Amino acid sequence: MKEYSTKDIRNVVLLGSTKSGKTTFAEAMLYEGKVIDRRGTVEDKNTLSDYEELEKINQRSIYGTPLYAQIDGKKLNFIDAPGSDDFIGGAYAGFRVCESGVLVINAQQGVEVGTEAFVRRAEAASLPMVIAVNQLDTEKADWDNIQNSIKEALGSKFINLQFPVNAGPSFDGVIDVQLMKYIRFKDDKGNFELLDIPAEYQDKAEEYREALVEKAAEFDEALMEKFFDAGELTEDEINQGLTIGIDNGEVYPVFCICGKKDMGVRRLMEFILNVMPAPKVKEDGPASLFIYKNNVEQHLGEVSFFKVMSGSITAGIDLEDPASGNKERLSAIYAVAGLKKEAVTVLHAGDFGCAVKLKNGKSNTTLSALNSGIQYDKIEYPAPKYRCAIKAKVQQDEQKLGEALKKISAEDPTCIVEYSKELRQTILSGNGEQHINIVKWLINNEYKLDVELFAPKVPYRETITKVATAQYRHKKQSGGAGQFGEVHLLVCPAEGELNTKFKIDGKETQLNIKTQDISEMEWGGKLEFYNCVVGGAIDLGFMPAILKGIKEKMTEGPLTGSYARDIRVFVYDGKMHPVDSKEIAFIIAGRNAFKEAFRNAGPKILEPIYNVEVMTPAEYQGAVMSDLQNRRGMLGDMGADKGFAILKARVPLAELYRYSTTLSSITAGSATFSMEFADYQPVPGDVQAKLLEAYAAEEQDED
Repeated sequence: MKEYSTKDIRNVVLLGSTKSGKTTFAEAMLYEGKVIDRRGTVEDKNTLSDYEELEKINQRSIYGTPLYAQIDGKKLNFIDAPGSDDFIGGAYAGFRVCESGVLVINAQQGVEVGTEAFVRRAEAASLPMVIAVNQLDTEKADWDNIQNSIKEALGSKFINLQFPVNAGPSFDGVIDVQLMKYIRFKDDKGNFELLDIPAEYQDKAEEYREALVEKAAEFDEALMEKFFDAGELTEDEINQGLTIGIDNGEVYPVFCICGKKDMGVRRLMEFILNVMPAPKVKEDGPASLFIYKNNVEQHLGEVSFFKVMSGSITAGIDLEDPASGNKERLSAIYAVAGLKKEAVTVLHAGDFGCAVKLKNGKSNTTLSALNSGIQYDKIEYPAPKYRCAIKAKVQQDEQKLGEALKKISAEDPTCIVEYSKELRQTILSGNGEQHINIVKWLINNEYKLDVELFAPKVPYRETITKVATAQYRHKKQSGGAGQFGEVHLLVCPAEGELNTKFKIDGKETQLNIKTQDISEMEWGGKLEFYNCVVGGAIDLGFMPAILKGIKEKMTEGPLTGSYARDIRVFVYDGKMHPVDSKEIAFIIAGRNAFKEAFRNAGPKILEPIYNVEVMTPAEYQGAVMSDLQNRRGMLGDMGADKGFAILKARVPLAELYRYSTTLSSITAGSATFSMEFADYQPVPGDVQAKLLEAYAAEEQDED
């Protein structure tokens, strides 16, 4: 393979909903770029892109796959990103390392919810895009409907460079209004001929042409002046104007293609290479690269996929991970086209490549020239939307399961694994049930482990609503040294201004604070601890022991064993023994006095509440609202955006298990959602009663 300088490289990510035909389109690009001499199909499971066993089984993209094509002395790197929300990580990696995107739209469906979600994410990432309307040869392809849906999604930002001739099973050409030619496709091997525009399409072509020229002129004053004077622009001038508009995210050119039959693909690729932004990297200076993906491939081992961010990367180069200082030698580097890897000697800034068996080759890692200090920000993935508990069916396999999950999470950063000390469960989080099922398949088939997935416990919190007092004496004198400690304390909610006047034992009592300790709890909320003991009833030296005992009990609340929070504790009296009072005695006394007071202080269970936002076609709005209300959701703002209903609600986490699956079911897979932790709120009385009953039964079983 020849060397490519930065100016001759373009990097694009292929985006679009499931079934938009991205992988088939990618095969046509590989064919046009002479990487393959025969196009594979998803059905035959022989594409260069979806080469993983899981992708072949499911006949869909699960991972973002880097590919390339070479045309007219230039190189086009592209990432075939998964279309499903469950596997969104591949798209986010693409946003990070690609300077532009191709939004692939299914001509039968138009702009779907998933497509709209990609538009939003691309705009948030300031990613310029070109639109490819695919599958124009299908029975239900409808150009007018497509135009309406694109207009609804993008407003005035889109501009047609082409429109189809005979959209549907007879699709055989496009009118290209930039070239002002009729491109007639001669076969399904990419061959075409340029003809004059037929008379019946002339008026429509001129209308599209005028809109295109006017749009291109918008972005450059000199072009605008020429347009006003001459009413026309050349092809190069149109490209010049579009380049500015595209780079600023102000225009989305629209092309017509059929990836399956390689119709219109080369024309689109040439436009990308000539008009879309070049890599924004440093050609000179110290060498550096950013690893955006890694996985394990049969016969190769661990493969790290990277983008050269500055300088040049050569085979045998020594780099370092600036975060750890660990050195790394890239003994060999490869150009990547999915399953196909070609050894190269050098890759320049902006180019894509991979290396194998790196010690520091995990995703989201920078490798740079020794002592250069160059480091790049990590990819920020969206918060997970599905969580479950996981355990090995055979207890002895727990360690193996932990190791397997660690490896899977390293390859897929959107798969998050954590052991919750609070819940005493291993929690597996991902983007949806399909995502988690893929993880389970890997554990079963690649790591040969049987596992169980089940609903995770909810991280409830416990607090109090009233004032209460309690006292506890710990006394132990059976053999050996004795233990004695007595603590009198008062508890109240940690809210509002600090009040130190209370009724204790029927008398109004003013407490005088001697010392205090205000702790922010690691699980949220706080503990305010005030020493109000007078007359030396308890030595100051025992106060840390009392506080320790209280904190110990707060890690296992009296109601359900959940963490306690937002409590004020006033220690106002107690007793000591000149010989037997020890730290352990006051830890126990403090813990038990707190427990008793807590139970008498109007204890309340709090539950985590999440802000949920759903984007759904309007016809499913009622069903989605009803389901959210059935989940104890409090509906908030509702609106519409680009043809879709937007619903917002506050929903308890306890009611969100498998929500992604239910939402897909009631909307025929056409809705998307996001969820974000909001706060803790008291559970309703009937829910609290059930939780207390369940905890009591659990404790009885343990006894």
